[in-house]
Amino acid sequence: MTAADQLPSRRLPAWCTAPWLMLLLPALYSLLDAALVARDAAWWQVALSTLAAVALLWRRRFPVTVLLLTMPGSYVNDIWLAPMTAVYTVASERPNPRVLVPCATLFTLVEFFHWPLPDQIFELTRGTALDAIQAIMLAAGPAATGLLARTRRELAARLDELTRGQERESRLLAERVLISERGRLAREMHDVVSHQVSLISIQAGALQVSTGDPAAAHTARTIRELSVRTLDELRQMVGVLRSTGGPRPDAPLAPQPRLADLPRLIEESGLTAESELNPGDRPWPEAVERAAYRTVQEALTNITKYAPEAAVHVKVRAKGRRLRVEVRNDAPPGRPAEILPGGGHGLVGLRERAQLLGGSLIAGPTQDGGFEVRAELPATRS
Repeated sequence: MTAADQLPSRRLPAWCTAPWLMLLLPALYSLLDAALVARDAAWWQVALSTLAAVALLWRRRFPVTVLLLTMPGSYVNDIWLAPMTAVYTVASERPNPRVLVPCATLFTLVEFFHWPLPDQIFELTRGTALDAIQAIMLAAGPAATGLLARTRRELAARLDELTRGQERESRLLAERVLISERGRLAREMHDVVSHQVSLISIQAGALQVSTGDPAAAHTARTIRELSVRTLDELRQMVGVLRSTGGPRPDAPLAPQPRLADLPRLIEESGLTAESELNPGDRPWPEAVERAAYRTVQEALTNITKYAPEAAVHVKVRAKGRRLRVEVRNDAPPGRPAEILPGGGHGLVGLRERAQLLGGSLIAGPTQDGGFEVRAELPATRS
């Protein structure tokens, strides 16, 4: 980064480039020019000069007509600013040579054959040559500047169009990369996860049929039901990932859990859980109920991994316009023989889900050696 890049950019205030000011300013300085030039002139000369200045207010809508209205004042008085502004406007708004060249030529002739006409107009003297050069420059300068301004606007519009095109191409490229990545993830989930869960379901079904122990049969049936449910959710998620246009707004991403499903979730967790479910009578938004269910589900999963023998307390209750979810486990009596692997992304995802809904989530150890997850979810996002 250079020193020039580190300097703060200085931009003009918005009112300095306001359209109304850009339209009024040329008329004002043309009136000042007319007042300075026509101080000792006749009233009709002052009127023509004033007309030339006031006509500039309509120069953008009628550029050629305004140029013609400035010619009488330029002919009888030595005013320059009004006709030069009119020539500039014609070049900027009507750049066609069939229009611009006659208008610039007219101003050149009016400026050269100035009133009152001398006795010898075409006298070949140095003064006549200088007057001709001056008349040509007074017309050519504004015409060239107007064409330059017109070209600059066209280039700026073209550059803006190219920038939008590049941004659109970048978005399309990012979408193609995203679709490709989603397809790869879908293949991986189908080939690996789906296969493993299917094997778990088959083995659990075989164990349920072959065992003579009722408790083992019940456990095998629970494992099979969970596996089948997981496969259903996985198939729908794979379908969403493989869809090139993204999921439809009316298509569910997976079977949507609700607060009414919490008792079954707690029962199937296999933990010694004490639940207090009192969400109130008001209907909660579907996203809030789903977030509350996923919070309890993730907390129970973590307890199963790290403290399966600890006592668990689950509370879901309404607090005004917010739904409070608390899942806490006591200190585990002993460390489990085998800790299931975890990526550490579950609580992060729950916190992001709560923040998207306008709520909050806090998770951390308690003073007695346990762990607590507490979330507050609003009924409507503020």
